[in-house]
Amino acid sequence: QVRLLESGGGSVQAGGSLRLSCKASGYSFGSNCAGWFRQAPGKEREGIAVIVSDGTTRYATSVKGRFTISKDDANNTLYLQMNSLKPDDTAMYYCAADGPLQCYTDAPDALKRDDFGYWGQGTQVTVSS
Repeated sequence: QVRLLESGGGSVQAGGSLRLSCKASGYSFGSNCAGWFRQAPGKEREGIAVIVSDGTTRYATSVKGRFTISKDDANNTLYLQMNSLKPDDTAMYYCAADGPLQCYTDAPDALKRDDFGYWGQGTQVTVSS
């Protein structure tokens, strides 16, 4: 059974930083594509960053230059370092795994929820102005 468990969310002031973690059990981040999505109240879930098996990363325009996705294959953990946070970054953040080949070619915000086979429960990030 695959389980993804996010942690690291919280409340921070604008300009601050947070680091999200996603620990996997029953799944290896060394295979396929993994990523981070977020969903703000009343909005669709959007992909913001993906990383593929060879370590190549892709970012949505909204977070490029501020967020960094990385993974530790030995510990089956996915990370999202978030810097220069803005109030618009406030959302529930989700870890996703077993993503499609489109991770190599498409922007993360073009990927859909159904494209990924496994999801975590989410961790809340709140950025105040």
